[in-house]
Amino acid sequence: MQQPSAPRYDERLTVPRTWWILPALAGFSGALVATPIGTLAMLGGLVVAAALTAVGISSYGSARIRVVAGSLVAGEARIPLTALGEAEVLEPEEARAWRSWKSDPRAFMLLRSYVPTALRVEVTDPADPTPYLYLSTRDPKALAAALTA
Repeated sequence: MQQPSAPRYDERLTVPRTWWILPALAGFSGALVATPIGTLAMLGGLVVAAALTAVGISSYGSARIRVVAGSLVAGEARIPLTALGEAEVLEPEEARAWRSWKSDPRAFMLLRSYVPTALRVEVTDPADPTPYLYLSTRDPKALAAALTA
């Protein structure tokens, strides 16, 4: 038997590895901008630009989706499973449609464009104006199974 606090599903939406080239490029750009000021400023520009870009990439890739203790935790949102309805697995083409022309501005979207598949979950709570949740996920079938288990 599973402990009540153990997550039934846990995913971190990390950025692709190729994105980690960006801090090096930003550091190089920072160094070029600061070069006319001097060597120390050039090194400072390199370090500061690379560090800020790395922090930004790490922060963007730290979004998590969890099903734990009777709730769905997606990014900063925490929704009880009792307030959720039908879950629809979205393949890449359908996911693209739901994050563009089919989307509702009231929907909660944990969107990562580098993740091609997603899960769309209806919100059945009448007090909540959010019609559905759009969750980018690499394993939408496992997430849907965790929500219905």
